[in-house]
Amino acid sequence: MLRARDAMDRAYAQPLDVPALARIAHVSEAHFTRTFRAVFGETPHRYLQRRRVERAMALLRETGRSVTDICFEVGFGSPGTFSRTFRDIVGQSPREYRKQAMAQPVPTCFAMAWTRPGAGAGRS
Repeated sequence: MLRARDAMDRAYAQPLDVPALARIAHVSEAHFTRTFRAVFGETPHRYLQRRRVERAMALLRETGRSVTDICFEVGFGSPGTFSRTFRDIVGQSPREYRKQAMAQPVPTCFAMAWTRPGAGAGRS
């Protein structure tokens, strides 16, 4: 499971599917999905989405690149899917996130801890 998770962390922008990840972990697809969820608390697909959104958050904070460019760079296939997934994980749209992140000049270590999906007050 750790091999597959490490592969997702390294190649988050690449198209990764359950069959490929199961091969990396040397288990069947069904066993991989069940075990990954039991070990890490979320499905492989959701883990990969969250990693992509985390990277997108950093790019939104640190660059002036367009939301569409960032969407494709982190591995999403369409801006609509990216925006829906981003809002679901972060609680606001990518544009709202960028505007809010730019308005708060704080040390990077605090910003990273606070803006990690699922961290901070009022988030679940």
